[in-house]
Amino acid sequence: MTSLSSAQQRAAQAIRDAAPALLELSHAIGADPELGFAEHRAAARVVAELERADFTVELGAYGLPTAIEAVFGTGDMTVTVVGEYDALPGVGHACGHNIIAAAGVGAAIGLRTVAEELGCRIQFLGTPAEENGGGKVIMLERGAWDESTFSLMVHASGRGQIRTAGGSSQALDYCEATFRGKPAHAAFAPQEGINAGSAVTLTEVGIGLLRQHLPSDAIISSVSATPSAVNVIPETATIKLEVRGNNADTWAVTKERVRQVVAGAALAAGCEVDIAVPTPGYAPLVQDPELAEFFDAALAELRGDRAEDWGPGMTLGSTDMGDVSQYLPSIHPMIALEGTDATPHQHEFTAAAVSELGDTAVMHGALALTSAAIAALETSTVRERLIAQQRERAPHPRGVWTDAEIPEAAGTHTE
Repeated sequence: MTSLSSAQQRAAQAIRDAAPALLELSHAIGADPELGFAEHRAAARVVAELERADFTVELGAYGLPTAIEAVFGTGDMTVTVVGEYDALPGVGHACGHNIIAAAGVGAAIGLRTVAEELGCRIQFLGTPAEENGGGKVIMLERGAWDESTFSLMVHASGRGQIRTAGGSSQALDYCEATFRGKPAHAAFAPQEGINAGSAVTLTEVGIGLLRQHLPSDAIISSVSATPSAVNVIPETATIKLEVRGNNADTWAVTKERVRQVVAGAALAAGCEVDIAVPTPGYAPLVQDPELAEFFDAALAELRGDRAEDWGPGMTLGSTDMGDVSQYLPSIHPMIALEGTDATPHQHEFTAAAVSELGDTAVMHGALALTSAAIAALETSTVRERLIAQQRERAPHPRGVWTDAEIPEAAGTHTE
């Protein structure tokens, strides 16, 4: 990699020197999956590596027990590297968050090496519950990115490398509708009951009919539960709903139409209904174009391949990094585990994430993130633009997500 600047070369060497520890970290987290807001062992492992690298580290940052803030240095810019380490229920680290955590720690270590000469402060944020719970949204609302100039992280993917620029994610909202009826004996006196399960069925039928009238990029998914014996008219029943859209307008329209279906189903079945929103929604992702190009160039030099453009309508799933990217310049690039046909959320991807393919992604991810950040710091026009954007930005509005609303362990919906 002869085109690297002196600072990039020294940062890269620091990452390579840390390779045994970074790969051990990735494998340890991968072998010990924990759900969102309960990633205690993973967070402790990340903290240990950052403390070893002389960062000032706080575990339990911003009121979340498994959130991490680690800082090093001072300067007129703050580079924020993001890590994730929560797993999926049933399939463990099938989204490669062990890779995200280790690559993020590696990037922080690399940037720490050149922070003083580049006049910047390095901040690592370990963010809980990306899969369900919106840890970044909560931390954003509590001021975690208030001093950040730009933010970056890397995410594992399968089946071919895609360019960062132009990529986005789907907006996501999650709700639970609980219908309340009246129990009765299903054979002896069914006429005395009000069937909450029927309201769930009507909701599912209504959503099925609604799909014809929604924009093509709208996605609705659901899962339901009726805790009742077969000979008892169900008194309560719950349907859990995810609503996604490639843009905020689609998302808003679809959410309202779904709520109308839920209300109509309750009315038709004669039930009461409570609609709860237990976790934050996720906004669409915005990739900063210059940071994206720096990352893609660095990754291409490491891997010797050319990334493919995004196809029409192609998006990531959903991520709470979208909310961060709406607030300040950010990138959330994907790094393909070349050599596997698996895609995230499959058992095969869980295995790939702790294989040599995952190890390569950890190192390439850390190196490319570091190279991209240093390129932004060393390119005067980009540096000036990022500083100006930070200067003009107001502190993020403080949010409504209180500690009482945050579950101990989240795992009901995913990317």
